[in-house]
Amino acid sequence: MLYPRVSLYALMLAAAGIPLYIHLPRFAAVNLGMGLALIGTILLMIRLVDLIQDPLIGWAIDRWPQAQSLFAATAAIGLAVGFPLLFDLPQGVSIPVLVSVLVLLFSAYSLGTILLYGRSATLAKHPDPSELMTLAAWREGGQLTGVVLAASAPAMFVAFGTGAQGYPAFGMFLGGLAVVTLIVTLPIWRRTPITGNSLSLAGLGQAGALRLLVLALVNSLPVAITSTLFLFFVEDRLQLPGKAGPLLILFFLSAGASVPLWARLSNRIGAKQTLIIAMPLSIAGFIGAAMLSAGNLSGFAMICLASGAALGADMVVLPAMFSVVLTRAGLNASSAFGIWSFAGKLGLALAAFLTLPLLERSGFTPGHANSAQALQTLNLAYAVLPCILKLGAFGLVLTLPTEVSAK
Repeated sequence: MLYPRVSLYALMLAAAGIPLYIHLPRFAAVNLGMGLALIGTILLMIRLVDLIQDPLIGWAIDRWPQAQSLFAATAAIGLAVGFPLLFDLPQGVSIPVLVSVLVLLFSAYSLGTILLYGRSATLAKHPDPSELMTLAAWREGGQLTGVVLAASAPAMFVAFGTGAQGYPAFGMFLGGLAVVTLIVTLPIWRRTPITGNSLSLAGLGQAGALRLLVLALVNSLPVAITSTLFLFFVEDRLQLPGKAGPLLILFFLSAGASVPLWARLSNRIGAKQTLIIAMPLSIAGFIGAAMLSAGNLSGFAMICLASGAALGADMVVLPAMFSVVLTRAGLNASSAFGIWSFAGKLGLALAAFLTLPLLERSGFTPGHANSAQALQTLNLAYAVLPCILKLGAFGLVLTLPTEVSAK
């Protein structure tokens, strides 16, 4: 039951991540009546907190390795309390109250994520590259299941007649999920922790981890931008009201179905070669999205399938590569994944801070009739800019040495 429990904890974190990264901008704009520029600024402020706390969380996990159960419980309880609070906030809520709830949620999410990834060697049956890739497949499979669950839940609650677009019921659901997950997964955190040496820039550089951290940051930007703008793109640019939920589910189902395939391929030909095969799928998806006409549901569905499969490779291969180089070098993984976590979150913060004010200046208003210029700006932000960034990430993968590969 080890890997299924790991998968369940990952499911909880992913179900928490979707509302924080995808639903939050639209919830704040529509339900709370906030401007896009203000939302982007708030998200950047939260990331400044992450700038300090994520490396500290990783350090604390490595400093007190016997407190794994306490850290896991703290993360789950933070999510259990925070989500009902967030999605029951009234319109006109004060900024300090909103920021306080978001800091609680993002901190709990960071703690759980860094613990889960930083303890890869501990949670794997054996800390070798092949088993770490197997663990990654179970973990990311759970994550993607959680994503599908969270993407579909608000629409399901609306169908059952709940108000406020289903968000209050969604918050209670996520809180309950966190409590159940904590109870079921406590045994995995009682395993004897495998720890390593203290981190240093020189040690990270010699292990090849710094190169992977740069790749993680650059590669996080395209998906961060599309995550932030997905609902806007589907409902306002493509004029497909009510279709965002099913398309999001299709996207992540494709990612989930691809994870075992990418894991097996990586164990066979190496992680670098696997990414070289997968990344062009994502680039093709961005190009296709930029050229779609309004109302083209089938075309965007095909793009969701292709880009979802590409995301599956990113999710399973990159963290496994990072775990492998850290384990080989005997370095403390949780501290390193604290930095890894911050790199991903910095990408999300930059996505919100750069794209949301840009859309507001163009005159874009979610859920309303928009000018051709505003929709063109949305198209450029959602498809063209991520395509350029993904090409940059692909170039970085081509420069990776073969020995970094988790084969």
